[in-house]
Amino acid sequence: MKKLLAPPRWLTGFGTRFMPFADAASPELPLGRLLRLALFQAVIGMVTALLVGTLNRVMIVELQVPAWWVALAVAIPMVFAPLRTLIGYGSDTHPSALGLRRIPYLWTGSLLLFGGLSVMPFALLLLSEAVPETVWLGRVGAGLAFVLVGAGLQITQTAGIALANDLAPADKRPRVVALLYSMLLLGLIVSSAVYGLVLADFSAVRLIQVIQGSAAVVIVLNLISLWKQEARGRKRGQREAGGFAASWRELMALPQMRRFLWTVGLGAMAFSMQDIVLEPYGAEILGLDVGSTSALTALGAGGSLLAFALSARWLTRGWDACRVAALGVVLGLPAFAFVIFAAPLQSAALFRAGVLLIGFGSGLFAVGMLVTAMSFDNRRLSGLVLGTWGAVQATATGAAMAIGGALRDGVSGLAQSGALGDVLNSPVTGYSVVYHLEIYLLFVVLIALGPLLRRTRASSQAAAPATPTRFGLAEMPS
Repeated sequence: MKKLLAPPRWLTGFGTRFMPFADAASPELPLGRLLRLALFQAVIGMVTALLVGTLNRVMIVELQVPAWWVALAVAIPMVFAPLRTLIGYGSDTHPSALGLRRIPYLWTGSLLLFGGLSVMPFALLLLSEAVPETVWLGRVGAGLAFVLVGAGLQITQTAGIALANDLAPADKRPRVVALLYSMLLLGLIVSSAVYGLVLADFSAVRLIQVIQGSAAVVIVLNLISLWKQEARGRKRGQREAGGFAASWRELMALPQMRRFLWTVGLGAMAFSMQDIVLEPYGAEILGLDVGSTSALTALGAGGSLLAFALSARWLTRGWDACRVAALGVVLGLPAFAFVIFAAPLQSAALFRAGVLLIGFGSGLFAVGMLVTAMSFDNRRLSGLVLGTWGAVQATATGAAMAIGGALRDGVSGLAQSGALGDVLNSPVTGYSVVYHLEIYLLFVVLIALGPLLRRTRASSQAAAPATPTRFGLAEMPS
């Protein structure tokens, strides 16, 4: 089995010379093993593309499900996001009889993902029939499927990133982070393109077949990813005294940890509120078909993939991780402006440019914040730190998607009823309010980033010769 999973020597040699992120490999974590481990991120990207990039548009436009219900359903996976803190802590201290910490969590997450995707087709079949007697059963089944998928997503990603953090040397972590997120984006891009191609001639049966195939791919790729990744240690006994509460107090005592978590949450909300309404906006306002709106996810993912490649290069050259995140926030401002002005100009090209730039900005912000999370100096609590980072990010993302869908429905209802006046009596109004709110949130994130930049600058100046003082984001009042 090991020989079958190992890449050929010529491929490894070629990759080391020419592949992006090849220098993320190390003697402790060779390139072949690192790429195999990163497959769990490709699975996360594939499932995310299915949920956010395809199902939300299909359920709103083709199946005529209310946008608020779809937003709530797609946000259900984030219900388990706060538990990522406990998942990280649990994988740090797992009392395994086999001497394993991360792998049992990866396997459990894989099974939950498979189960959720297995239930989902039958729920969607009931929704597509739109019979009043059974539509409630379809919605309950879809909710159950989204709950299972959500739990699987949170457990798999938390344990997988913590495992990568365990295996990678400190000097390689920025490149490893960029590679993991690049694999997630690669999964998003490839699966979005495949979903768009297969669902161009849409039917309910075709959608069910796509979801069933995705369930099979999930379990196979995750099994390959986790195979022999973690060395067996000694059998672990009971968890240390004080338990989670003591570890949580130690985590919150780290300098600037609270501000860091607030910044992560606000940034995730600012970039994610449009996730649930972006494809319907393209379909309803700009007249794009299912294939074109599904391709939007791939376009945004392509922007993020470029951001990950560039941020990895910049970080290894000494750029501060918080400055990379701040650059992403600044680029998000014109990105949302492009999306807003695409409607009055009826320009699909401007809309796509905005989507690409949103992906690029959010990618820079995500990598910058994750590398900052990994830089907190507490190796013993690495799983808890990463779990808390993931919990805040995913919770804020889920809340933002639910708020975005509800806000779009509420404002559109008021506007089209005439309550907001004749000028705003348009289906564009609800979408526009969401995008404007995201721009305002980005300004708040810039303010929150200031002290974090000041902290990292002080740390770097303590270890390096003094440099001329400049006025920048870190000096802004906050």
